Amino acid sequence: MTPKSSSAPSRRSFLASTALAATAVAGGAPLLAACGGTRSGKKEGTTSGKEARKILPAFVAHSVVAPDIPPVNGSSAGFTRAIAAADLKVSVPERLGAGSRITVMSPYWGTPPSGDNPYYAAMNDAIGVRTVWQNQDGNTYDEKLGAVLASSGIPDVVIVPGWNLTGKIPGAVNAKFEDLGPYLSGDQVKDFPNLAAVPTDAWLRSIFGGALRGIPMPASYVVNIAPFYRKDLFEKRGYEPPRTADEFLSLAKEITSARSKVWACDDMKWSAFSMFGVLSGNDKALGWDLVEGKLVNRVETAEYLEALEWTRKLYAAGVVHPDAKAVQGDAGNRFTAGQVLIYNQDLSHWYAKTVEQAGTPGFAMGALDFFGHAGGDPTLYAVQPAGIWAFVRKGSSAKLVRDVLAMANFTAAPYGTKERMLTDYGVEGTHYTVEKGLPVKNDKGTIEVAGTFDYTGDPAAYVAHPDRPDIARAQVEWQQRMGAFTKKTSFYGLTITEPTRWTNLADDFEQLEDDIVRGRKKIGDMRRAVSDWRSGGGDQLRDWYRKLLDESGPAAN
Repeated sequence: MTPKSSSAPSRRSFLASTALAATAVAGGAPLLAACGGTRSGKKEGTTSGKEARKILPAFVAHSVVAPDIPPVNGSSAGFTRAIAAADLKVSVPERLGAGSRITVMSPYWGTPPSGDNPYYAAMNDAIGVRTVWQNQDGNTYDEKLGAVLASSGIPDVVIVPGWNLTGKIPGAVNAKFEDLGPYLSGDQVKDFPNLAAVPTDAWLRSIFGGALRGIPMPASYVVNIAPFYRKDLFEKRGYEPPRTADEFLSLAKEITSARSKVWACDDMKWSAFSMFGVLSGNDKALGWDLVEGKLVNRVETAEYLEALEWTRKLYAAGVVHPDAKAVQGDAGNRFTAGQVLIYNQDLSHWYAKTVEQAGTPGFAMGALDFFGHAGGDPTLYAVQPAGIWAFVRKGSSAKLVRDVLAMANFTAAPYGTKERMLTDYGVEGTHYTVEKGLPVKNDKGTIEVAGTFDYTGDPAAYVAHPDRPDIARAQVEWQQRMGAFTKKTSFYGLTITEPTRWTNLADDFEQLEDDIVRGRKKIGDMRRAVSDWRSGGGDQLRDWYRKLLDESGPAAN
């Protein structure tokens, strides 16, 4: 069965991590208000509590193949073994599609395959639909998405990544896409068993404008950015993993030798936020939480400033690679080349870089466990449980909607099924061969079986690397350990649209963070920016979020 990390597939996880701060649902025309709103979705806010429970699909768990490593503390499930073709299960016993022609617009990185390729044909035949893919350049997808949603020519299905939910796009989601509740809410979802097994948190995150509009790509809520280190070089040189922020800085100074072109680390800002217990920047709403009864934003906290100051010390000490300071090149390449021994990136890099360096003798990487900056346990905050959605054009016929759901049900098949194998690897002999019990894509498979159907539906988060079971186990066990220290904040799991008058209020903070850690600005500049933010609307926005919380209640359990 396919080596895969469904919680962070390589392309999507990379983009999610590099766009971490942009995944907020911000701006645009409003969604449903928590306070006495209606299904018309004419007010800002969110949908939580009793209203959400009326909308959410029933959860019906299934375990086609029991995971080798069960999910714990919000982790993904883990699979370390391959499953022979003869032992693959069937999760879609009969073709559910009724033959609809479905146009799908999706981001794509690279050169899209031709529309009549054998992978598309095999998937269409298995599902019972006829898809027409309108693949768009992923690097400029936000521009295309905005233009298409402003037009009258919207495709039947549109894939929307969370980092593109900015400007007017959230409002367009509410106005231009179908309410899937009549097909999925409550027991209706049982018509699509694989969708019924999608975690409730992911469905909650898919409520837009008071209606269940999105088909989610579920993810683990455990922080997805890990501080990787060169385990082989640490062991060779006798370095011990640090357990405090001060130890990290001392070790970094010991490691760094500019003359030898070796620096301790790349930019570590993301990891610093976790070390110092800063509220999540994964989503604007997650940046708010109650602290001693008062609703506080992450930028107002001492932990936020301390994390920036510590990261600034790394740069000032000269232990950060110069290219990181100049914001150029690729941190992962510097890491594998041994130019830096520590960098932070999406957890999926553990597998991707290990496989990439399979021909490098002795190469080994590990992930540092997060620690509290002064030692002891960290305080970590949950990220959102879904961040990419498939939406169905408003006004679509019931037949087309059900055929889209049939497609999503097929692609949400779990690990260990024929449907999952076809979705991830295509047709045996055409797109892949089995070598030593493992599927290996050929060139055709690499070109054709990528970045399309896998966006239309996904199962609960899992990690499966039968070719590298050690990495699969390491990834999941890292999530389990970090999950033990992870808190869900008051707005976890909710899709929230802020009033448009405050849409761009915090736009400059990320650039200011980067300027401060690189020494171009001072911590005092951030204090002034926070003061300006408060007087320019931040305090009013706090009141708005507090009212939302008081009237809707927290979503987190």
